Amino acid sequence: QVQLSESGGGLVQAGGSLRLSCTGSGRTFSRDTMGWFRQAPGKEREFVAASSWGGGNIHYSDSVKGRFTISRDNAKNTVYLQMNNLKPEDTAVYYCAADSARGFVTSDREQYDYWGQGTQVTVSS
Repeated sequence: QVQLSESGGGLVQAGGSLRLSCTGSGRTFSRDTMGWFRQAPGKEREFVAASSWGGGNIHYSDSVKGRFTISRDNAKNTVYLQMNNLKPEDTAVYYCAADSARGFVTSDREQYDYWGQGTQVTVSS
């Protein structure tokens, strides 16, 4: 069974940091574009960051640029999201996703074909 499993979410004060991890199982994701998305209550799921398979092409949403860093360890089938200087508006369920079909980075969630179950991040003011 192919799965993506996120971990590392939690409750943190504004200005704090968290590191999310997403580990794949059932197949290798080392050649996939890997992305992070988030969904706040009452809002649509939005793009956060994505990395090409080799990490040479990375995109961030404007809202997290300069504060979040996506990285990956293909040997561990794992992608990370380091989140610094967190703000209350970062509160959401964070999902990792894999795009197995394209060789380029996309922010379009419809192009991702594997999704994790999500991990809650809550930032208090």
